[in-house]
Amino acid sequence: MHPTLFRWSRLVLVARLLWAAPYTLLGLLIALPACALGARLRRDEHTLECTGGRLGPWMLRLPNRHRIIAITLGHVILAVDTTAMQHLRAHERVHVRQYEHWGPFFGPAYLLESLWQTLRGRDAYRANRFEREAYAKGGPFSR
Repeated sequence: MHPTLFRWSRLVLVARLLWAAPYTLLGLLIALPACALGARLRRDEHTLECTGGRLGPWMLRLPNRHRIIAITLGHVILAVDTTAMQHLRAHERVHVRQYEHWGPFFGPAYLLESLWQTLRGRDAYRANRFEREAYAKGGPFSR
């Protein structure tokens, strides 16, 4: 790779990491204590994956019509266990790219999209355009 192109790609990477940083920090605020309670942290490219330990039972107790098996916050993916991470990795990686695109506006955009779908009489999760994109590009998953 040409040195100028390499520097440019590094700058783009840094910009993407910084743009998603507020949510990544939130993900770290959950992942680091989870690791102290037995969860495992794994780096995969520029994403941290946190799985297992007490994180799994905690996530499964969250009130939600659709059980939360995994969730992405910036460049941190939290999953109930390694099996879930294997099945959901591609789906959750789409969300990482969405955070890189939308930055600090991703949370409000996601919530407004869910509200919009609810007002239209649709499922707030399954009809959400961000989830539809993650299903389309990341493939279906089952648990």
